[in-house]
Amino acid sequence: MTALICGSLAYDTVMVFEGRFREHILADRIHVLNVSFLAPSMRRNFGGCAGNIAYNLRLLGGAGLIMATVGHDFPPYASWLESQGIPLTHVRVVPGEFTAQAFITTDLDDNQITAFHPGAMNQAHLNHIGAAAGVRLGIVAPDGRQGMLEHAAQFAAAGTPFIFDPGQGLPMFNGEELRALVGTATWVAVNDYEGSLLAERTGWSLPEIAARVQALVVTRGAEGSWILAGGQRHEIPPARPLRLADPTGCGDAYRAGLLFGLQRGLDWPTTGRVASLAGAIKMESHGTQQHRFDPAQFAARFRENFGSAL
Repeated sequence: MTALICGSLAYDTVMVFEGRFREHILADRIHVLNVSFLAPSMRRNFGGCAGNIAYNLRLLGGAGLIMATVGHDFPPYASWLESQGIPLTHVRVVPGEFTAQAFITTDLDDNQITAFHPGAMNQAHLNHIGAAAGVRLGIVAPDGRQGMLEHAAQFAAAGTPFIFDPGQGLPMFNGEELRALVGTATWVAVNDYEGSLLAERTGWSLPEIAARVQALVVTRGAEGSWILAGGQRHEIPPARPLRLADPTGCGDAYRAGLLFGLQRGLDWPTTGRVASLAGAIKMESHGTQQHRFDPAQFAARFRENFGSAL
């Protein structure tokens, strides 16, 4: 069962300022802010929710197709995805646009200042779910606003079950739109902050949201996650990373685990544990697509963490 992964593809440029922002940003002068930070360390990563999810799903042994819009600067990223065996059949190049880009500067206290240019991502609605024939599972991850609305509606119209993963795109939608998105989704996945915001904007409690879908997944960082399904709350324990390097992209790795479990017909406690371990392994490496494992290694880590075979 191939999953259609609707979401962003982006370049992440990460710079490290070897000082502290608070020593250079003065509260009483914030209205005339003009600062420059020397960042001797920089790395450029391949990212975006769709790319990260597809990469992790491939590592797990699942099958995924990316549906996204990119710009004229996409060729290096395209070469990387193709080298990883990830098809680009439904990745559309938008002439005259840049691929979405995040410019992130981090200081010694792990504070971050980020500038994000959506570029071609804003044209996500140019893609149509119907172009991906034979797909029986999907996810609507953070992307252009109109694209997220239309892709959710198209999945629903086609009768294709899908995960609604609003992520950092959640503030783009008002309560009426979010109620409609939840109403068309088969499953919803959020972190605990997003869950609180989703409840506030829809006017529904988390149990009320869960009652409208087959499952509501709420990730809670180091405390694990909850999966509310069928009137039950499955408590998913956190997996143990071998080291703490970079949490960026852990949520995308978790969602790849959800798709893998759905593709394999796993029960929710097992699916949640697969997702939890995928997120923990991602945390061990800098960047969102730098970690590696094969199915045998993953199965061994699964047994070590949870005491049972996958």
